[in-house]
Amino acid sequence: MYNDTLDDLNNQARTKHGLFKSSPLRYLVAAMLAGAYVGVGSLVMYAVGEPLDQANSPMLDLITGLSFGVGLALVLIAGSELFTGNCLIFTTSALSKVTSWKDTFLVWGWSYIGNLLGAIVFSIFILFSGVFADAGANHFMMTLSEDKMTASVTELFFRAIIANWVVCLAIWTNLRVNNDAAKLFLIFILITVFIVSDMEHSVANMSLFGIALAHGGTETVTIGGFIYNMIPVTIGNIIGAGFFIASLYFYIGNKKKEEEADEEMEKSA
Repeated sequence: MYNDTLDDLNNQARTKHGLFKSSPLRYLVAAMLAGAYVGVGSLVMYAVGEPLDQANSPMLDLITGLSFGVGLALVLIAGSELFTGNCLIFTTSALSKVTSWKDTFLVWGWSYIGNLLGAIVFSIFILFSGVFADAGANHFMMTLSEDKMTASVTELFFRAIIANWVVCLAIWTNLRVNNDAAKLFLIFILITVFIVSDMEHSVANMSLFGIALAHGGTETVTIGGFIYNMIPVTIGNIIGAGFFIASLYFYIGNKKKEEEADEEMEKSA
């Protein structure tokens, strides 16, 4: 039932690992693009969120959630290397023995660093663009970042598990439908779920925090707060995709177990 989707993920892992093996630098650039593409989602989220936040609009979460989906849409359709997506893809390929766990950890590390670099560069571009030139301590970017940087480690960890479970469901379901409109709908609706429910996504936070820090931050929005958030969120994101999607669907759709079951049925017939 799920073997075709697992095979698609394994084929993606082969392609991604091939790029990494042939040129780590080119792979790093692809990962930087993903960080920047997600940054586009952060840019739009802050741009539409600020006036809604100042007006105390009840539509704030819904509108910002819908707007942030552009980031993952760009990652998947334009093509780039997203760390949180690779948590799904390379856990699947490692369990399938298509790639080794060593290869998996290397790709995770390079994609994470590339995403961070891309988010930082994009945040600097936003600063010099002057889009948020008047951003102060009460700007939506600051209040949102403060909330994320002051949540407890336990809250961040479990929010991160749920976040990448939902985000990677957008990737998983995109492999199970053929219609482009359906693919985009799934991306935007699932990203909206993640944003509206106030979950934590490490790569999203790279640019959300990066833009806020580039504009001066606050007493709470600091590099220390960035690191405090990112550690439990990164670990939670790995578990969300690696266990709740990759491992569970691998277990359900394990070909060897299916073949053994078929053999037993044939013998008993």
